[in-house]
Amino acid sequence: MSEQSLPDAARPEYTGDTPPDPIDDALPEYAERVLEVAELIPPARVMTYGDVAEWLEEGGPRQVGRVMALYGGSVPWWRVVRADGVLLPGHELRALDHYRAEGTPLKEASRAAAGHLPRLDMRRARWDGGERAEGHI
Repeated sequence: MSEQSLPDAARPEYTGDTPPDPIDDALPEYAERVLEVAELIPPARVMTYGDVAEWLEEGGPRQVGRVMALYGGSVPWWRVVRADGVLLPGHELRALDHYRAEGTPLKEASRAAAGHLPRLDMRRARWDGGERAEGHI
């Protein structure tokens, strides 16, 4: 995904020929807002990428996913998920450990499921912001 697909507030600002060193740059404002939402999600609950974008009233699922891929390691990343409940490819086992420790509702995998990994039970695990949404970011 290119920087052009991020909302304006999430695009790095630079004017020279060489992009700035990401370590020296402050976190883009949009990314900060996405990460703040991820931190609000209670244990054992999840929001989809689209839910986060809708709650922020900016961007979309792909932009939220991009932020989580680039900056999400410092927040409970396993609580921002795909809408279909499939565990994050490449991070399934780490996420599953978190879900089990937190008591996140899961659906057992069928024998035909690749790797026999469970899915999130989105009907029971999905969080809409609840009372904490009063202080909307």
